[in-house]
Amino acid sequence: MHIVINKSQHGKKIYNSVLLRESYRENGKVKKRTIANLSACSDEEVAAIRLALQNKNNLENLINVDKDIAVEQGLSIGAVWVISQVAKLLGIVKALGSDDSGKLALWQVIARVLDQGSRLSAVRLARVHDVVNSAGIEKRFDEDNLYRNLAWLSENQAKIEDRLFKLRHKEKPELFLYDVTSSYLEGDCNFFGEFGYNRDKKRGKQQIVIGLICDQKGVPLSVEVFPGNTQDMTTFSSQVEKVANRFGCERATLVGDRGMIKSAQIAGLPEGFSFITAITKPQIESLLDRKVIQLGLFENELCEIMEGDIRYILRRNPCRAEEMEISRDNKHESVAAFVKAQNLYLADHPRAEPSVALRNVSEKIKKLKLDSWLHVEGTDRTLKLIESVEALKKQSRFDGCYVLKTNVSAEKADTKCVHDRYKDLAMVEHAFRTCKTDFLEVRPVYVRNEKNSRGHVFVVMLAYMIVHYLRQAWRDLDITPEEGIKQLATLCETKITVNGKGGCVKIPEPRKELKQLLAPLNIAMPTILRQDNPNVDTKTKLTKRKIKS
Repeated sequence: MHIVINKSQHGKKIYNSVLLRESYRENGKVKKRTIANLSACSDEEVAAIRLALQNKNNLENLINVDKDIAVEQGLSIGAVWVISQVAKLLGIVKALGSDDSGKLALWQVIARVLDQGSRLSAVRLARVHDVVNSAGIEKRFDEDNLYRNLAWLSENQAKIEDRLFKLRHKEKPELFLYDVTSSYLEGDCNFFGEFGYNRDKKRGKQQIVIGLICDQKGVPLSVEVFPGNTQDMTTFSSQVEKVANRFGCERATLVGDRGMIKSAQIAGLPEGFSFITAITKPQIESLLDRKVIQLGLFENELCEIMEGDIRYILRRNPCRAEEMEISRDNKHESVAAFVKAQNLYLADHPRAEPSVALRNVSEKIKKLKLDSWLHVEGTDRTLKLIESVEALKKQSRFDGCYVLKTNVSAEKADTKCVHDRYKDLAMVEHAFRTCKTDFLEVRPVYVRNEKNSRGHVFVVMLAYMIVHYLRQAWRDLDITPEEGIKQLATLCETKITVNGKGGCVKIPEPRKELKQLLAPLNIAMPTILRQDNPNVDTKTKLTKRKIKS
């Protein structure tokens, strides 16, 4: 490592640029790279650094370490540096842009990966982590700036997604995975908040609906927020429009879960577009009634039936069938135990009403969804369960059975290929789990208006792209992205000053465990950084805030 002074003349003026450079070998050749620009340093500071480099092996002879050198722990750098470098690798940094809005958006994405929370939480994180060297933010910002930035993200979401698509897909993909989920709200003031089919099983909670479209590898391409009462199938047309018009795909196959792609959606597909989906139980029964398929065709191996241009792929999953049988038996035993307890109570309490016990058992049976083949009767203050063998047989005949439906020709995809592509939807489901509860926590939703809600969900999607990449890179290390990020966050900067003047910010050599995390990512930590501190403002008195979230 050495100091180089370059001189350049413009007119009558001569300009000096002072660079800290380093020599290294690559493929047997000696190369040089610039570590830092020291032009802003005084002559004394440059001289001190030059002297230190010349005597790096015997610094104790130059200065009194105890009195002259001050070493101070700086901001956390390991996690934010890695996340920012992955964001750059994935094209997120370039897609967001290098202006102030893009930098703030990048920090929101980084903060979401670091530690989930509100915009205020993201501002507080900037006090602990180096936002200057990771996100390039040098201007003062507070939580209101981040709320406004969410609106900017919402307004520019389509452009950012399109840039990401072009950067990541030199050749247009022909397979897209699409699914929807819901996320419940704690309040009732969100723009998209409505009561609907709640996948989180939260009664009495309004929710939002989120649609996520991914490529064939499960990497998100676009996310969209819908009102909480939106049906799955009504979200499909906008995804087709994205693929056809925004992404410019002339041929594409869209894979959607059962109930997502029905007759109306199929009829609306552009020419050159096809679909893969699964059909519901009533639709399977309809095929049986029309004798298109037979129950005996459901085997452990895949079976295919053609009806016109539509292919139906049938299979019975023995593991799933066994799970359903065990679950049904456990529910039956639970009801039987409840009936026994009710009978004991009636026997010990002569004044108790048998009708109340009868109603309680009936409600339990209905709640466990056993009422199609199980009911309860009461005689002489005694309750008794009645099973319908025929109804149970009819109920269990579809255990583990599923039917896929597609118009993809056999020449383009054989039976197994269609089946495997539908199973790829599990990657979208995994993305939802990560975004909702597992790590990134899209909820609780701390925003209310339309733009901020869209921006918040978009930030989570971009953060998931980073988490997805880290999970793939660290899959052989037996460590989760969350655990890896926490370990990297322990790597902090070290501030070194000499006689209270000048100095530099260095990054210590990462310990063995951190090197193991950096190696699969092919990311190297810098040795010297700028020492500017982020100028962050946090409004502690929330009553003074004027920006509506």
